[in-house]
Amino acid sequence: AASTWGTVCMLTSSGEIVVELYDTYSPQTVANFYKYVAAGFYTKTLIHRVDRDFVVQGGGYTSGMVAKTPLYAPIKLESNNGLSNLRGTLAMARRSDADSATSQFFFNVVDNTSLDYKSATDPGYAVFGRIISGLATLDAINVVPTYTYSQTDIQPRTEVLVYWAQRLK
Repeated sequence: AASTWGTVCMLTSSGEIVVELYDTYSPQTVANFYKYVAAGFYTKTLIHRVDRDFVVQGGGYTSGMVAKTPLYAPIKLESNNGLSNLRGTLAMARRSDADSATSQFFFNVVDNTSLDYKSATDPGYAVFGRIISGLATLDAINVVPTYTYSQTDIQPRTEVLVYWAQRLK
């Protein structure tokens, strides 16, 4: 899949996903993601949240739901960048504090405009890329059997692994 943007390939136990990253729109977010990719942080991590027909999230745990300690300081939220949380886009997960994103990311399985920037008090989530190859992989992960771990944490019954993530260009 050709792109004028920088790209990263992720190999998961459900297949391959290639994303293009929008550094013009989300420079700090993309730089942060590249740092984690270059460090091999995502190797053998889990897609630990599969909220069917909403989001698929990874980047924070290894097998057995063992939390990984982020390598770098949290980044400033770049959600007010004109990009929308549409199907196939890649965004940073964070805690309730707007500027708390570190290593965790999510893919939007459907159009989730409710996650877009609305105002300083409702800042949404920062989109920084989009799947250009492997949307079928996202769709396959979306339908794996899950169980509800907590109200916001819906985990796959069988672990979905990210074997590695690598920058292509």
